[in-house]
Amino acid sequence: MKKISLIATLLLAVLLLQKCTKDTVTATATSSTTLFATINDTLWNADTIKASITYSSATKNKVFTCTGIANNKEINMSCTQTNAINTAGFPLIAFNADAAGNNTFSFFMAQKNTSGNYVFVQQGTVAAGSGNITVTAIDSVKKLITGIYAFTSIQNNLDNNGNIISVTVSQVSAGAFNSMPYTFTSN
Repeated sequence: MKKISLIATLLLAVLLLQKCTKDTVTATATSSTTLFATINDTLWNADTIKASITYSSATKNKVFTCTGIANNKEINMSCTQTNAINTAGFPLIAFNADAAGNNTFSFFMAQKNTSGNYVFVQQGTVAAGSGNITVTAIDSVKKLITGIYAFTSIQNNLDNNGNIISVTVSQVSAGAFNSMPYTFTSN
C-alpha cells in the first residue's frame, strides 16, 4: 500500500511540475514614424520624405534613393542593385558605402549663406565602409519599403593655408524607414 501511495505521489508531483512553465516575455519595438535616426545622440524624425526606385534598361541597374528633411537637417541615401530586372521590387540585402559610388550616403545641415538665405550644406563625406543600408521588407504592389541604416560623415576643417585644424564627425545611427512609400520609374 505504501508503494502505491508513493508511486501516486510521485506521479502527481511529475504532473504538477509539467504544468509549471517559465513565463516568456516577448517585446517588439515598433514605430509609426516613417523615417528616423539618431544624429549625434539626438533623435531625428523626417517630416519631408522622398523615396524612389529607378530601373535603367541601358545599365541593367536598379537604384533606390531616399531623402529625408527635418529640423534643418537632411539625410540622403542611395544604393544600387546591379544586374537587376525591370520590376518595382528591391533585394532584401545589405548595401555598404563604397568607393565606386554605387552606395552613397550624405548628411546636410541648414546654414545661412552670404545672401542671408538658408541653404543645406554637406557635412563632410562618408568613406567606403562607413555606412550601410539594409532593406528588410518590400511590398512592390503597394510600393512600400522597410529597412535600417547607419553612417558616419567626416569633415576636415581647414585653416586659410589648407591645413587641417579640426575634424567634425557626424554620426547617424539607429536609422530606420518603416513602410516608406516610394515611386518606381523604368527608363
